[in-house]
Amino acid sequence: MTDGLFEFQRMNRLPPYVFATVNEFKMSARRAGADIVDLGMGNPDLGTPPHIVDKLVEAARKDTNHRYSASKGITKLRHAIASWYSRRFGVELDPDTETVATLGAKEGLAHLTLATITPGEVVLAPDPTYPIHSYAAIISGGDLRSVPIGPGRDFFADLQVAVRQTWPRPRMLVISFPHNPTGAVVTPDFFVKLVEFCKEHKILIVHDLAYADICFDGYQAPSLLQAPGAKDISVEAFSLSKSYSMAGWRVGFICGNSKMVAALTRIKSYLDYGAFQPIQIAAIIALNGPQDCVEEIRRTYLERRDTLVDGLLKAGWQVEPPLGGMFLWARIPDEFQALGSVEFAKMLISRAQVAVSPGLGFGSGGEGFVRFALVENVQRIKQAARGIKKALSLPAKPALKPRPRPVQAAASGEPKAAVAPAASGSPETAAAARAAKSAR
Repeated sequence: MTDGLFEFQRMNRLPPYVFATVNEFKMSARRAGADIVDLGMGNPDLGTPPHIVDKLVEAARKDTNHRYSASKGITKLRHAIASWYSRRFGVELDPDTETVATLGAKEGLAHLTLATITPGEVVLAPDPTYPIHSYAAIISGGDLRSVPIGPGRDFFADLQVAVRQTWPRPRMLVISFPHNPTGAVVTPDFFVKLVEFCKEHKILIVHDLAYADICFDGYQAPSLLQAPGAKDISVEAFSLSKSYSMAGWRVGFICGNSKMVAALTRIKSYLDYGAFQPIQIAAIIALNGPQDCVEEIRRTYLERRDTLVDGLLKAGWQVEPPLGGMFLWARIPDEFQALGSVEFAKMLISRAQVAVSPGLGFGSGGEGFVRFALVENVQRIKQAARGIKKALSLPAKPALKPRPRPVQAAASGEPKAAVAPAASGSPETAAAARAAKSAR
């Protein structure tokens, strides 16, 4: 009688989980008593700078801030992001027509795609990539086509090939530099070429600038909107999650082309009333206030990057330090390639007591790699490197699922399984876990 009632075709287009498999293996190891260094989820562990928290508390004590807010963000917040772009990149934005505040960049990217892509239209995205960059197209009913990215590849050349080979012609390109997960970076000249190419082929561009401030060794991430004519066809997403360590606050922006911003603003007016107003007020302080905290956060990630790279090299694992982002993308050592990224990640949990993200979770192009997130302190990263060195000295074999260790039960004296610690949630996890296999 209910045949087909609970068949949700849009959900059926999303692939099954990959990260869930590794996460369950990690939790089984923790239930068995293992001390797992979790470098898997890209969930910043650093606290938000105190002056931003203080402003939140102050604003939250005012009753007038407890009402519904504006779905596109309060006026002063939109002026703050426009001023930030002017100072940071020399890009001038109209706060009223070229900016909209979002509940983190992820929400903005997903709803922007939903507002601008109709069923059957083609969206191009890198492979591998952060899952919402690719699967927002599928959620909107569009068709996804992949452009390879990673070590040894020329992304612009691959993009040209993809556009020539794609029919119907692509409607949108979604990119992110510094790139998650590969760490690929670009120069301002790349964006100039990209804008010219996409204008010629009538392709909209969406760029996620999540790691604008997390750059190393003298590299500075450019904004797409700096390229001449970029606002004619492009928008850019920015979030306070990484630069100000405000991941759980869910504050982001989409800026650029007024028609694309208007489409997102309109659909958001049906969906939400914006972030809690004290959060928006605190975000203004973040953008307009002292920026030394951003440099302190960047230096913390730099120290962690260098510690991890040094530890992996000493373990015999050849890796390249990224110039941007909060991740290290590492090719699985040759002798372990046959395991594949999922089994290799499970093996690291079992042997090294280290959790990483399998490359397959970011698309089929990520197979053969794993991603390390720089979300543990230096001492824990050193601990992880020691464990990895030991693990890589052993033969390549699939890991066995850990067995829960018995603990002394109360009163009855009968053994019972140890209780697992509560898992820390990440906005990234649920979306990233859907990237089990490519929809290309």
